[in-house]
Amino acid sequence: MRKTMTGLLAGVGLMWACGTSAQAQELTIFWAEWDPANYLQELVNEYEAETGVKVTVETTPWADFQTKAFTEFNAKGSAYDMVVGDSQWIGAASEAGHYVDLTDFFNKHKLKEVMAPATVKYYAEYPSNSGKYWSIPAEGDAVGWSYRKDWFEDPKEMEAFKAKYGYDLAPPRTWAEMRDIAEFFHRPNEKRYGIAIYTDNSYDGLVMGVENAIFSYGGELGDYQNYKVDGIINSEKNVKALEMYRELYGFTPPGWAKTFFVENNQAITENLAAISMNYFAFFPALVNEASNPNAKVTGFFANPAGPGGEQFAALGGQGISVVSYSQNQEEAMKFLEWFIKDETQKRWAELGGYTASAKVLESPEFQNATPYNKAFYETMFKVKDFWATPEYAELLIQMNQRIYPFVTAGEGTAKEALDALAKDWNTTFKKYGRH
Repeated sequence: MRKTMTGLLAGVGLMWACGTSAQAQELTIFWAEWDPANYLQELVNEYEAETGVKVTVETTPWADFQTKAFTEFNAKGSAYDMVVGDSQWIGAASEAGHYVDLTDFFNKHKLKEVMAPATVKYYAEYPSNSGKYWSIPAEGDAVGWSYRKDWFEDPKEMEAFKAKYGYDLAPPRTWAEMRDIAEFFHRPNEKRYGIAIYTDNSYDGLVMGVENAIFSYGGELGDYQNYKVDGIINSEKNVKALEMYRELYGFTPPGWAKTFFVENNQAITENLAAISMNYFAFFPALVNEASNPNAKVTGFFANPAGPGGEQFAALGGQGISVVSYSQNQEEAMKFLEWFIKDETQKRWAELGGYTASAKVLESPEFQNATPYNKAFYETMFKVKDFWATPEYAELLIQMNQRIYPFVTAGEGTAKEALDALAKDWNTTFKKYGRH
């Protein structure tokens, strides 16, 4: 099943062992255009200062990232030595031979013990539980929440909330509490709204948003090892979770049917919503007074628990992989050895990157560095991800097509949407011989 270009990789491994390949003086890392890529460029500038090897972080807008990367991969091009690829790419990229097998590197440096367990499972390993590794966890990320502390701490609001709901107004501990808070602050006449959630169906925004509810309601997307979805994606837990997400959509600002990370930060900076969903990677802008006039009164919390007490969050973030067509693989491996060092990971976190190093995440220094780092630490040990199977792009499109009309327009029922999705996914898996 696996097409990993065994002969090529064996040859690369021999050159690496014997030290016979020419030393590269330049490396190119490909990533999406966002703040963490800028932080990575700052970090690799320090690598250049230490080693003399110039490393360039080449970026492209998120909308083009996947297409541009896989166009280069499929052409067996050598423009990129490494790529900080989305977690869902790992199945497609490894099976097609685009990524170098990093299993020996991973085991040599005991990265299963060094990195937070969830980042190993979702950023590095494929297939699930196989012990085969294709990426080094690089940019940890997950969905969390920001909120307006000044709205929550207003004595009149606190009194009115307790009178209506019977408990104190505070960051929600459960999705039920979040629903109450969203309803309470939803005041269209005052141009104040309850909540901002992801609804963009052009890539993974809406799906990631819904996953936060599904996972915390105790649900799953499917049996990842056996490609089974019946009774799993359309389980009663998932139906309830999707119904909750639809209910929360009713408390969003007007025109909120195509929103992702930019709009959800604007919900806080422009005084629109009491609570806003977003990736932790976008929270630095919310503590910066230059980009958020409400920075001093913005707080953060981890994704709340569902009705059964489960508390998980949808995983974002990426691992860094060596491209199998690179002519500089030996130098790329040397770079990765530097990147995984404790001091490098600590520096990565200081610059604004989200380290996956368990040691750094667990340190009081990291957790107290920003108003959101503690929530990030708590979240990164409670994350789950979308399918990483090579067919993930089709699965993602199908999920968007089924749940978007229900969430944003109330078309049909949650059960009907998920039943139809189960049929779609079964057809896809059958087409690719997964069943």
